Amino acid sequence: MSRRRWIADEVSGNRAALTGDHAEHLSRVLRARVGQEFEIATGASVRSGRVTRINHDRVEFELGDEINSTATPNLTLALSIFKFDRMEWAIEKCTELGATRIVPVIASRTETHLAAAAPKRVERWQRIAHQASEQSRRNSPPEIGQPVKMTAALALPGAIRIVLAESEQQTMLKDVLHTHSPRDIVLALGPEGGWTPSELELFRDAGWIAASLGNTILRAETAAIAALAVTLSELA
Repeated sequence: MSRRRWIADEVSGNRAALTGDHAEHLSRVLRARVGQEFEIATGASVRSGRVTRINHDRVEFELGDEINSTATPNLTLALSIFKFDRMEWAIEKCTELGATRIVPVIASRTETHLAAAAPKRVERWQRIAHQASEQSRRNSPPEIGQPVKMTAALALPGAIRIVLAESEQQTMLKDVLHTHSPRDIVLALGPEGGWTPSELELFRDAGWIAASLGNTILRAETAAIAALAVTLSELA
């Protein structure tokens, strides 16, 4: 059985630590013991870690050998902001699947009150992604920054940039990926109601490729998960 993996809050040489609520969960809820071993993700690598000291708000480890991990594509998800409960679920599942970066986007059809409240949600989104990363044994959580407007989303860098659009009739996502086989990808997904025609024109003018997930109309959170799963499957 694989050891549980934790993402270190502090790393210095051959020492690492979990702090705050992170440490409290391990020390009080899971009742860790000195000498117990886990996998510790340090950002640069994953190493074996033996518990050396336990306090309620701090657990320290001595780091051992590096553990091999599988390289994954660099995948940015430009995710238009939608209802927060559904967006949190999408962030959790896309983290488990392997998104490298999640960029919250304020689109034309993003509800005004959601756009106004989104900056205060970023810390919660980051916490959800951190927990999902440990659960899915990732080396590090995806980067989640402050919400950006469309103009900033259009300029996101990537070897290939794909905007998912319900109006696209000819080009399927899997076909684009099969043709290009990129390792540095940006996927843009619209809010509830989808992208406006003017937004899709802006994407095309900025060099993005429009693609479809199929004939059915998906909820925003379903589309995000499906797009990520298709992408990772095609590039496996």
